[in-house]
Amino acid sequence: MTSETSDEKSERAGPARGGDDRESVLKEMMETGREQSAATIMFHTAVAASQGLSPTESKTLDLLAKHGPLTAKDLVEYTGLAPASVTGLVDRLAAKGFVQRVKHATDKRRVVVELQREKITELAAFFDDWARDVVAACEEFSTEELRTVTRFLAVTAALQRDAAARLPQPE
Repeated sequence: MTSETSDEKSERAGPARGGDDRESVLKEMMETGREQSAATIMFHTAVAASQGLSPTESKTLDLLAKHGPLTAKDLVEYTGLAPASVTGLVDRLAAKGFVQRVKHATDKRRVVVELQREKITELAAFFDDWARDVVAACEEFSTEELRTVTRFLAVTAALQRDAAARLPQPE
């Protein structure tokens, strides 16, 4: 086992909170984040298109896969879309066979949107391949580094949701 010098620890941990290096690293991080964002959007757009879906439709299916059956009101909250937009979105997904509207399990007056799991099998295959690649790429990072990346992603996702919520909504 080799002993790590303080310089090596500092390099691995990143620059201190001040100085010119921090500014250049922040700039590089922002540029890399833009590249990541573009790649993510293009990937999701390509996967969605392969199934005759829009990216919004595909991400709505992802929400349903993650959270289970949701009401239209829930979908409005999760997506930030206007209620009329969610109604149209659910209509399109139902017409394509990806979801169905069913009565709520305990309140028969309410309707939930339920995923048709057998219909999304092909979508899942694209993401399974990608997930394997990501897991393989993570091998070069320590568990602590992965925790830091996860924390950063969670913080920036919350900031992005907040920024989206501040945008004016269409009538």
